[in-house]
Amino acid sequence: MPNRNVYLHDIPLEEAQALFQHMLQETGWGTPLPGEEIPLEQALGRVTAEPVWARLSSPHYHAAAMDGYAVRSTQTEGASATSPIALQLESQARGVDTGDALPLGFDAVVPIEATQPIPGKDGPSAQIEIRSAIAPWANVRSLGEDIVATELVLPAGQTLRPVDLGAIAASGHATAVVRRQPRVAVIPTGSELVPLGTPPRPGQVLEFNSIVLAAQVQSWGGLCDRFEIVRDELEAIRGAVGKAAEDHDLILLNAGSSAGREDYSAQTIESLGEVLVHGIAVRPGHPVILGRVRVPNRAATSSREVRAEVPVIGVPGFAASAALTGEIFVRPLLDQWLGRAPADAPTVEAVLTRKVASPLGDTEFLRVSVGRVGEKVVAAPLSRGAGVISSLVRADGIVQIPRYVQGYAAGERVTVHLYRSPAEIERTIVAIGSHDLTLDLLGQFLARHGFRLTSANAGSLGGLLALRRGEAHVAGSHLLDPDTGEYNLSYIRQYLPETPVAVLGFVDREQGLMVASGNPKAIRSFQDLVRPEVVFVNRQRGAGTRVLLDYYLNRGGIEADRIHGYEREEYTHLAVAAQVASGAADCALGIRAAALALGLDFIPVAREQYDLVVPIDQLESAKLRTLREVLADPEFQAAVMRLPGYEISRMGTLIAKTG
Repeated sequence: MPNRNVYLHDIPLEEAQALFQHMLQETGWGTPLPGEEIPLEQALGRVTAEPVWARLSSPHYHAAAMDGYAVRSTQTEGASATSPIALQLESQARGVDTGDALPLGFDAVVPIEATQPIPGKDGPSAQIEIRSAIAPWANVRSLGEDIVATELVLPAGQTLRPVDLGAIAASGHATAVVRRQPRVAVIPTGSELVPLGTPPRPGQVLEFNSIVLAAQVQSWGGLCDRFEIVRDELEAIRGAVGKAAEDHDLILLNAGSSAGREDYSAQTIESLGEVLVHGIAVRPGHPVILGRVRVPNRAATSSREVRAEVPVIGVPGFAASAALTGEIFVRPLLDQWLGRAPADAPTVEAVLTRKVASPLGDTEFLRVSVGRVGEKVVAAPLSRGAGVISSLVRADGIVQIPRYVQGYAAGERVTVHLYRSPAEIERTIVAIGSHDLTLDLLGQFLARHGFRLTSANAGSLGGLLALRRGEAHVAGSHLLDPDTGEYNLSYIRQYLPETPVAVLGFVDREQGLMVASGNPKAIRSFQDLVRPEVVFVNRQRGAGTRVLLDYYLNRGGIEADRIHGYEREEYTHLAVAAQVASGAADCALGIRAAALALGLDFIPVAREQYDLVVPIDQLESAKLRTLREVLADPEFQAAVMRLPGYEISRMGTLIAKTG
């Protein structure tokens, strides 16, 4: 096979897609898979391989549409309330129930409630009386009213829904001819991987990408087989790929797809076939491999056609990259094989809440959370690391940043391809500001009322600025004024002079120094932070915790540049706690709940006010009324109090209004 000299070289996404498509056409994989006939009860969610034509009309006879009497419409002409007409039973009127066949020669049904029996002289009534004329074919379901034999019931390429199955059955079919489901093999590779249920040691990684990839395949209409983890040994990986190629239509070789010295994925594909592409200029997901492997002894079955080569996709090991590879390459391929139109995700125009820089030569897929604030739909960028699985969970949609675009400015309008329905977006409460663990609890309780809470950790000051731009419903803030000891109000007056807001009390919480269990560095106060052997980790600029730190440093005459790690920033209390727990830092300033959550010791420093700042024009909206109801909910308050270091006496109270 020709080597196209694209090995170990990033190429544009469009070029990679074109090369992959050309290979599919060359090897016979560029057309839909063949059809197979299956019982209707097994056809839900499958894709029709050919049009469905009606064998039988529905209804296939003229049927009474209600209980009453079948009549000849001409014999009811002239009937009125003042001049009723009597009809002889059997010869002029015959009793029918809903669904009965209309007797031959009759063309209408008089509802039973519109008739009156005429008493007989010596026995049961032999006549009925009607007091209004009836039109021809009134109250009759005519033959073929729904479906006429030979007409098109469903086209090819239709994903079958429950109602579609009913239509197929009503038209005289007991089976459906549907596309064979693509069979996909997912092979996780890497000596560092351990299966789920195994406590990982440092340097080991839980293998979960295969679960995500398999679920993607299944949700897109394919069948998936997850292979056992294969260690980084070329022959072992070759063996797994060769086995998978015998009876699968596509192989997803996960991890090991870097461009490094021991690139087992690329070496395996090259040794068994051809690497078409190794490296695509997309973020996340640079080291994607596209190729094919030879299968000279591929066995034929009754439902699977024989082809000598099988396409292979080398999927990067990082979670976000792996999931994106599925979206970009696997889903379109399954759509193609199933003969259905590509999924058309809903889109919305939104305003970015902060500046986003993007590499000039890459196509970037930026995950965002989305909500409507007033008349504006806002998109808050999420963490962008290739291994950040949480961004996949929290994402409401994705923004594509084209090559040669260096990013977007804050406030710029972008198109978001939604993962959630527009209705869910409309019921989303956007919180931007300081991080606190109780916001997760708040989100859980809001969900009970049908609302979502999406939060972006931008720091207290970042939250106030988001309110000023009209990009959030609520901002969590705990900014201490060092001159007055007052929380938040002076900053609100400074940064929101023309934005009327309400300040709602939320929680009081303990801030303190978080240190490793047992406090091995014997850290007791802020003075210890300047010791050369102590490594600190800080919160980002604008965070209330950083303002509190600077307040205590100034009060103690401690110069920030003497603290090793002062410039190192994290965006949440749990993030700084994780750095201490991992040994990457010796100390951080944060809340007690975060310290205890990760098994750290805690040295109390201060009790602070954490408030919720809300624009006045949003305060009486359905979203904010529901939020305030949750704040007053004793069950929610009790849940907060079960967290260490919190006090709720001010929760839900109106602290102040401005404007």
